[in-house]
Amino acid sequence: MKISIRSSRSTGRRRTTAAVALGAVLALTATACGDDGSGAGGDSGADGSGKGKIVFWDNNGGVRTDIWKEIIADFEKANPDIDVEYVGIASTEYQSKVDTALQGGGLPDVGGVGAAMLAGFAAQDALEPLDFRLAKSTLNGKLNEDMLTSMKAAGGGDDRLYSVPTSANNGVLYYRTDLFEKAGLDEPSTWDNFYKAAERLTNVRKNEFGYTIRGGAGSIAQAMDAMYGQSGITSFWNSTGEKTTVNDPKNVEALKKYAALYKKVTPAADLNNDFTKMVAQWDSGTIGMLNHNLGSYQDHVKAFGTDKFRGIPQPTGPGGKRVQVSNPVDGLGLFKSSKNKDAAWKFIEFAASHESNSKFNESAGQVPANTDAAKDAWVEKAEPTKLAAQALSDGSTTIVQLPYYLPDWNTISKADNEPNFQKVLLGKMSAKDFLDTLAEQLNEAQAEWKGQKG
Repeated sequence: MKISIRSSRSTGRRRTTAAVALGAVLALTATACGDDGSGAGGDSGADGSGKGKIVFWDNNGGVRTDIWKEIIADFEKANPDIDVEYVGIASTEYQSKVDTALQGGGLPDVGGVGAAMLAGFAAQDALEPLDFRLAKSTLNGKLNEDMLTSMKAAGGGDDRLYSVPTSANNGVLYYRTDLFEKAGLDEPSTWDNFYKAAERLTNVRKNEFGYTIRGGAGSIAQAMDAMYGQSGITSFWNSTGEKTTVNDPKNVEALKKYAALYKKVTPAADLNNDFTKMVAQWDSGTIGMLNHNLGSYQDHVKAFGTDKFRGIPQPTGPGGKRVQVSNPVDGLGLFKSSKNKDAAWKFIEFAASHESNSKFNESAGQVPANTDAAKDAWVEKAEPTKLAAQALSDGSTTIVQLPYYLPDWNTISKADNEPNFQKVLLGKMSAKDFLDTLAEQLNEAQAEWKGQKG
C-alpha cells in the first residue's frame, strides 16, 4: 500500500457563478489539449480494467488519516490487483486543491465530496453521476434514504447522485460534567443555562474559561447554529425564496450576544482556532463548554474517559424549541476524469459497505450511512450519536436547511466571510454589518442560481 500525505495552500479565490467556473475550465482545456465537449476538463476518463492503481484524496486529512489507512489496507487485501494511493488534505484546503486541479489537471480517481462543496464541483462537470452504478451495486437499498436525498439535493438541482454518502454529522454541545457539578450548575440544555454557565465557569486569572468559540476556519456555520438556535427562525429563506433570513433583526441580536462571549468567557486564542485547535484546547484545559459536532467525540473520550463530559444536542430556546442548522452529509465522489473508474467504484463500494462504514464512523463518532452499520452496538453506546439521532427523529428539533445547492455556498460561507467574522469578534465590525454583507452575497448567489435554472 502506498501512503503519502500532501497538502496545498488555500488561495481564497473570489466568488464566481457556476457558468463562469465551467466556462473557464472548458476554455483552459480547449487551449491545452482540445475540447471534446465531455466535461471534467475536456476529459471524460475511462472505465479501465478494474485493476491497477487509483488515487484517493481524503478531504479531512490528518484527522481521518489513520482510519482511512486501515480501510485501504482491508480493501487492498480483498482486492490484491488494486493499489490505492492515499493523499491526505486538510479540510480547510481541500476545495482550493480540487479547484486548482480542475484547471491544471491532476485530479484523483476518488475523493471525499461532502454536501457543502458538492454543487461547486458538479457545476464544473467534475464528477461522475453514480445512480446507474449504485443501482447495480450491493449497496443498493443499504444506504440511508435521507442522506441520499440530501446528496441529490446538494448536487445543484438535476436530482443526480454525485457522491455516495458515508456519514452524517450533527451539532453537539460538549460540557465538562465535573466542572458543572463542582459549580452547582444545571446542564446547559437551554440557551439561558448555556450563558449562565459560561459566566460562572470563567476565571481569567486562573486560565479557566466557560466556553471556547470558533473564530478560525469553519466559524460561519457554527455562528449560524448559535444565531438560529437563539432566534428560533426556522427557514434560511423568506417566503418567496429570494431573500435570506440571516440578517433578520432576531439573528442580528443573537449573533451580537454570542460574539460578545469572545475574550470575556473564552480564551483569546479562539480568534484563529479552527476545529482541530479548538478541540485540542478543550481536551487539554479547564474550559467548561465546546460547541462542535459528533466528529470530535472520540478525541474527548481519549482525553477524559466517559465520566467527565457529556455531548448533548444543541440548547433549546423558550418553550423547549430546538432549532439548528443542517450539518452536511459527507461522502465519496468519483471524478469524471478518472482512467480507472471501475476500480475506483470498487473502492467506494467497499468503503460504504457494512463493515468498513461501521469502522469509519465508530472512529469518527458519526452516524453511518450504511443502514446495517447504523444498527451496530457501538452506536447505542456512543451517547452523543444516540442523542443526536433521537433529537432528529422525535420531533423536538427543527432543521434550518443551508443552501448547499448553491455553487458559491462553500466560498461565501468560508473564504469570503471568515475574516469578517473575526472582525466582529474583535469589535471592529458590527454584527449587523457582517450579516448584511453576508445576506447580500447570498441573495445574489440565489438569484444567479434561479436564473440558470430558468
